[in-house]
Amino acid sequence: MALNTKIKSRDEIIKAKVDALKAKEIENKTKTHPCYSKFAHNYARMHIPIASKCNISCNYCNRKYDCLHETRPGVTSKLLSPYEALERFRMVRNKVDNLSVVGVAGPGDALASFEETRESIELIKAEDSELTFCLSTNGLSLPSYQEEIVKLGVSHVTITINAVDPEIGAEIYEKVNYQGQKLTGIEGAKVLLKNQLSGLKYLAQNGVLCKVNIVLIKGINNYHIEEVVKTVKEAGAFMTNIMPLIPVENTPFENNPLTSKVELDYLRNKCEDNLKQMYHCQQCRSDAVGCLKKDRSLEFKEKEDGLQTETKESQIPKTLEGNYYLKKEERLFAAASQDGEIVNLHFGHAEEFYIYKVKGSSIEFVEKRNVKQYCIDKECDDKEDRIGNIINTISDCEAVLSVRIGTVPKRKLLRNNIKAIMVYDKIEAAIRFALGEMYSANTG
Repeated sequence: MALNTKIKSRDEIIKAKVDALKAKEIENKTKTHPCYSKFAHNYARMHIPIASKCNISCNYCNRKYDCLHETRPGVTSKLLSPYEALERFRMVRNKVDNLSVVGVAGPGDALASFEETRESIELIKAEDSELTFCLSTNGLSLPSYQEEIVKLGVSHVTITINAVDPEIGAEIYEKVNYQGQKLTGIEGAKVLLKNQLSGLKYLAQNGVLCKVNIVLIKGINNYHIEEVVKTVKEAGAFMTNIMPLIPVENTPFENNPLTSKVELDYLRNKCEDNLKQMYHCQQCRSDAVGCLKKDRSLEFKEKEDGLQTETKESQIPKTLEGNYYLKKEERLFAAASQDGEIVNLHFGHAEEFYIYKVKGSSIEFVEKRNVKQYCIDKECDDKEDRIGNIINTISDCEAVLSVRIGTVPKRKLLRNNIKAIMVYDKIEAAIRFALGEMYSANTG
């Protein structure tokens, strides 16, 4: 008996040392993971859009993922096979500095498409084993794949948990497809929650760093989120990321009210008393590439296929026709861009706007105009002097183009006859898209 006790103690010591080494490795990887550390903003990540399937139906999501002009979770310009993902990785690695993370974040669920997820990670890992690998999931299939996730060497997992009360969950999820059954209402929400929490506990206990995403849906779960944060902390979550709902057309929540940055950060600050909060989430596309605040995925679209990714720009008419387009001889547009090539900035993050002139069917760059940044770190400044300065700077523009804009600045811009259009594309293509949107809005 004494011998067995001695052997067990030695095994425990060895296990403790292995666990400590693994924890140190994950700590080091977290320092270069831009979604887990705000200090890792100079490191790049690459999302591989290989997950085609999803096993739940959320009331804020539709399954139309081919959305070139949008920048939000669940959209991509093309679904890739594992081998196409490997080729894309090789292409990106040669062009993007400080590429530290490869993740599966859609357009469906990484575990609902686990065979593709596993094969893609194995192929890329064989090329570069030093990378950090992560995935995002709704958590329904975690009990089925949690052991394989650990064995695969995935060090970071994001689980979206929007409610820990099945009655509230029933309002968010239309149906849950689990083990061949379609579950709805409270029954479906109970199964989903049970699997989410048990999977979170298992991963956390086995050295996987888990971030929990929570979509803030006004009138549904906004007063429940503090309870979600407390519950997932007890289950082992490393941090939570409270995200505003992005209303999507043709979904039950398409007309739900938006959440302002002030409201969002107020709730994050309250929850930070319990658990570390993420303030720098960009709600990225499933094919995002580059640093969080400088997505470069468009650079690789036209180079892909052989990978040749479709570019929708060819479908946009080059000649702008109709009285709406011709009513003004010249029209100005302001674009929020980091590089002067792509509309790739949140309105509140712009320190300058690129001004373009539309005359007839031509689009020409005019100048850059500097502004005081509207959002700094956690806070957006709703003071009239800052938004007023921006409005004065672009007052002669008909519209401002950005990947995202909050409700407050959007409303104030509109009061000054400046339309705010959310779009993600090369600037000229984005302007043509904006003209089409404005034309449709005016013609019904």
